[in-house]
Amino acid sequence: MKAIITAAGYASRLWPLTKDVPKPLIDVKGKSIVEHILNKLAEIPDVDEVFIVTNAKFYPMFEQWLLEAGAGTPVPVKLINDGTTSNDDRLGQVGDIHLVLEREKVDDDLIVVAGDNLFNFSLLPAYKLFLRQQRILNPLYESKSYRAARESGSVVIDDETYELVEFMEKSQTPKSTLISLGIYFFPQQKLQLIKRYLTEKNNPDKMGFFILWLMQHEKVLGHVYTDKWFDIGWIEALEAARKEFTP
Repeated sequence: MKAIITAAGYASRLWPLTKDVPKPLIDVKGKSIVEHILNKLAEIPDVDEVFIVTNAKFYPMFEQWLLEAGAGTPVPVKLINDGTTSNDDRLGQVGDIHLVLEREKVDDDLIVVAGDNLFNFSLLPAYKLFLRQQRILNPLYESKSYRAARESGSVVIDDETYELVEFMEKSQTPKSTLISLGIYFFPQQKLQLIKRYLTEKNNPDKMGFFILWLMQHEKVLGHVYTDKWFDIGWIEALEAARKEFTP
């Protein structure tokens, strides 16, 4: 299994903190966010390589981080520069994933994790469900908050089959407090759907748009977590993570 950490955003909502530092390299409890994500990925025994895709502005900083880490990363890491320099020419999250798949000729099961995700839970339970079902799987977080659901992608699932039956992107009237996390498992045979989505000229920016499209073509599963999850999108969330995140 291969892993992709998407880290090509410009994190304008966290400025000036992220003016010259990429969000995934921000320190939380003595390590960068991306290091915490790598440690979570290392718990999955089949993950044998991680691609971190970033932009031209922040690529040198990731290079320096990886140089300093050396062989200390828990799984082998390769950096990918998507060549963009600002929000105006960014490829979008789906576009960056496709770039890695094509450039690295990935032909394996895949897990994608957004580079601003921190979570107290293990990925192993979701991974085991993925192995059993061999379906695209999107881990979910039970936020117990309709306010949080309005600010994210909210999901309704079938309690018996675990299938996503409805996905609402930042709806003002969410039907559920389940939030779609920035984590996705793909069986190898389903990776071609990412290329198809982009070939059909769909929005490459956010994975939520892709999930909405995907549900029209495929059965997508969810796995619900209740342990704490942090979306490091603004200062308050970062401060909460620095207090409540459990490495």
